[in-house]
Parts: sequence; structure tokens; C-alpha cells
Amino acid sequence: MAEEGTSTRARHTDVREPVGEDHPTCQLRDILDRVGDKWSVLVMHLLGAGPRRYSELQRAVEGISQRMLTLTLRSLERDGLVERAVTPTSPPRVDYALTPVGQTLSAQVAELITWAEQHRAYVAASRARYDAS
Repeated sequence: MAEEGTSTRARHTDVREPVGEDHPTCQLRDILDRVGDKWSVLVMHLLGAGPRRYSELQRAVEGISQRMLTLTLRSLERDGLVERAVTPTSPPRVDYALTPVGQTLSAQVAELITWAEQHRAYVAASRARYDAS
């Protein structure tokens, strides 16, 4: 039953059952949160084509701040999906590449990007219809 002045359609998308950290669902959700994050998907997609320097990634990912790119790369490195290689030059050269495990995810990330590109107009129109109702 809807409260007065509210729609009967639920608008909350973040409703989750509480799960302990050691529960397999929580562990799975933690991994999906990382690989499904918009910045992680875009960075992994770029690295799927081969190693990139930090500055190349920053130029290629429109809208990402330097801080967010650094945090994203560190998280992906921590999770074992991306590796960082420092070449001792002046200034130091830092390259990022997918690890072998990160490469196993590369095809799925590319398919997700392709799907999003093909269906973004449909999703935008659906959102507009939903919001208007």
C-alpha cells in the first residue's frame, strides 16, 4: 500500500538483504561491485587492447578525475586484474596492463560496452517514459 502522495511503483533500487562478510553472496557482490563499476569497466575495456600509460588512460576515459583513475587502478591491481609496471626513467614511466585473470574478463567487458552502445537510445527512451508516468 502506498503512502499518501507517493506512487505505488517502487523507486528504490538499493534494497538488499543484510549478509555477513563471510557469506558467499557478499563475496560475490564485492567482486561484482568492482568489475561492474563504470570506471573499472571503461579502464578494463581500454586495457583489453593492450598496455597503456596512465596519461593515455586519463585522456581516453572522459570525465574521470585523476584521483578516481588512481583509485580505480589501485583497486583493480589489488584485485589482481591489472598489473602496474614502472620503468625507471626521468620521469618514471608507468604502464598498466591486464593480468592473465583480467584478460579472461576482457571479452565480457567488450561485449557489455558494445551492448551499451547499441542500446543506449532505447534505455534513455525507457527512462523518459518511466519518469513521465
